[in-house]
Amino acid sequence: MVKETKFYELLGVAPDASEAQLKTAYRKGALKWHPDKNAHNPDAEAKFKELSRAYEVLSDPDKRQLYDQYGEQGLEQGGMGGGGMAAEDLFAQFFGGGGGGGPFGGMFGGGMREQGPKKARTISHVHKVSLEDMYRGKISKLALQKSVICPKCTGRGGKEGAVKTCTGCDGRGMKHMMRQMGPMIQRFQTVCPDCQGEGEIIRDKDRCKQCNGKKTIIERKVLHVHVDRGVKSGHKVEFRGEGDQLPGVEPGDVVFEIEQKPHNRFQRKDDDLFYHAEIDLLTALAGGSIHIEHLDERWLTVDIIPGECISQGEVKVIRGQGMPSYRHHDYGNLYIQFEVKFPDHLTGPDGGPMTPEQIKALESVLPPRKVPDILPPPDAMTEDFTLEAVDPTQENQRARGMADDDDDDMHPGAERVQCASQ
Repeated sequence: MVKETKFYELLGVAPDASEAQLKTAYRKGALKWHPDKNAHNPDAEAKFKELSRAYEVLSDPDKRQLYDQYGEQGLEQGGMGGGGMAAEDLFAQFFGGGGGGGPFGGMFGGGMREQGPKKARTISHVHKVSLEDMYRGKISKLALQKSVICPKCTGRGGKEGAVKTCTGCDGRGMKHMMRQMGPMIQRFQTVCPDCQGEGEIIRDKDRCKQCNGKKTIIERKVLHVHVDRGVKSGHKVEFRGEGDQLPGVEPGDVVFEIEQKPHNRFQRKDDDLFYHAEIDLLTALAGGSIHIEHLDERWLTVDIIPGECISQGEVKVIRGQGMPSYRHHDYGNLYIQFEVKFPDHLTGPDGGPMTPEQIKALESVLPPRKVPDILPPPDAMTEDFTLEAVDPTQENQRARGMADDDDDDMHPGAERVQCASQ
């Protein structure tokens, strides 16, 4: 039983977390709360320091045992009263400092692994695909630009022996600086101004003429991206080792993330498709057919049985006509939602009102009229009215006229009084 759980809660792990779980939790938290990634969040730096402090303690077996038994007070009494490693130093030690390109160095380059050699950054692209291609499958040819080792200088940047390690940062590309803020002294990392974060210095005249000392050149590469049947948005297609090349590190990867384009006929949810069909009232009551163009250019003829009576908004299903499931290739369902369009009015043969014979024909096939729950008593006085269509323009004009009448409906001798604020 541990005395305190604060440090474990900061990392989001249980008190019995393993060393690997602690390391994974700190990695995620430090990347999320690093001040360089949260320039507009004033609380990020404090959160980052708390995470680093918690990991520094819990990753050390002796300190962890002391903390579990006595809490933070026990750590201070045990000789750890503020003498721990700075958060930025711990971060740099944990992820590997330097590498150029800012205070994060090569950390975000896909080579952030616990073991093995460093790796160049991962190139990520979004590949937008139509729903038809997701249904049938497709191979796309996609071109990209990537860095490759300069063939002229084989990645040295210049002639043999011309490249020197920067003495200002000892080749790390980063320098530790001190800054006094009132009574406090802040220690931070910054890009080395002597080598601009490169860790090396080379004279202009000794630079490689092909890459201008950059050690890499830009090359165009065409990749064949296989879009398998049934893939969903968010699916990633990886090409290992096809990304950027840098001297002394493994080539990076290329990742294409599949994103579905909007479709004009179907909506997709997992392996099911949804279709909106508009039918007339006669088809909804007396039956008929609708035709749906599917994603593989087939046409589906859907029969509506006479007397089935499709209601407004009703949903029907055709099983097995949805999307193929990814790599299993059984199929989801096709759901059809119906919108029933009612006629504006019904007329008789001569264009006038419906005839008694037409009304009787409707009454012979439709359910009987519902008897109202409330009827006037036999001796009540009644008046007959007919309904009129509402004209929105006319109603708006009427509403404005009533408002004007309210403004004018004042006593002739009345005065308008305005309250003045003192």
